[in-house]
Amino acid sequence: MQKVNIGIVGGAGYTGGELLRVLLRHPNANISFVHSTSSAGELVSKVHADLVGDTDLKFAAELDQNIDVLFLCVGHGDAKKFLAANDIKSSVKIIDLSQDFRLANTATIGDRNFVYGLPELQRDAIKTASNIANPGCFATAIQLGLLPLASQNLLKEVYTTGITGSTGAGQGLSSTSHFSWRANNIQAYKTLQHQHLNEISQSLAQLQANQNAEINFVPWRGDFTRGIFVTSVITSDLSVEAVYDLYNTYYASHPFTHVSKNNIDLKQVVNTNKCLIHIEKQGNKIAIHSVIDNLLKGAVGQAVQNMNLIFGLEEGIGLNLKANYF
Repeated sequence: MQKVNIGIVGGAGYTGGELLRVLLRHPNANISFVHSTSSAGELVSKVHADLVGDTDLKFAAELDQNIDVLFLCVGHGDAKKFLAANDIKSSVKIIDLSQDFRLANTATIGDRNFVYGLPELQRDAIKTASNIANPGCFATAIQLGLLPLASQNLLKEVYTTGITGSTGAGQGLSSTSHFSWRANNIQAYKTLQHQHLNEISQSLAQLQANQNAEINFVPWRGDFTRGIFVTSVITSDLSVEAVYDLYNTYYASHPFTHVSKNNIDLKQVVNTNKCLIHIEKQGNKIAIHSVIDNLLKGAVGQAVQNMNLIFGLEEGIGLNLKANYF
């Protein structure tokens, strides 16, 4: 069986821990090292307590370049600094989970050029890529809700709202990430100026022959830990049946994005790499609901999906995960 030798940088945070949980159960994955300057020498299971009994790995202070792929689970801006400070062999493929290389005008550092890693948009390009810029979580949920419409040049102005769990803010504490603030509370933030808007616009323009769609996005902080629920509204004369046909056709070959005629909810996707989509119409307004787990399809699961594509593995291997439905 083909084995992929893997290094992880930034393994002590939420995304690093989630990546370990997935890769430890991936039949083709061999984790060579997990790098963390803050936890070097400690057992991985001391930081990620749910991994007690699953691994004896310890966090490493040094990088081992005898690997096939390096996952960067670091903060925004830190991936670029890491690559500038470390001469990573050109043979090592990189999958970056930060936002540093997602846009066309920031996709290059040295001799490395990053491909935007949304498989439902870029599957063929990902298969031949050496470096992947993993999409943002809100960007993933919103784009998957809109790509079929963009493919038919049907997007002009979109009104989008979305609510995310507390893990989307990362592991560092702030005034709005404490349990006592989050419990029984919601808040709008970064109204109409969220950082994921640029990558969303870039992808939609790619499908619409560079015709930009105006995305009006209001994100919300929710009082739950993980998951994203997005609703996007457009004006269209298409029947709801025609829209469903368009979506089913677009996603027919994509194993993790599913279109449902029944109402969807967050619990259906938490702890999975799925995106579920449901469509409604009233008058000339169409509402597209899309739900994902922000840590999986919105981050780590999608990163492993990209790894599978790069190394010629079955796209969904290691990612057939069970939802925590009750």
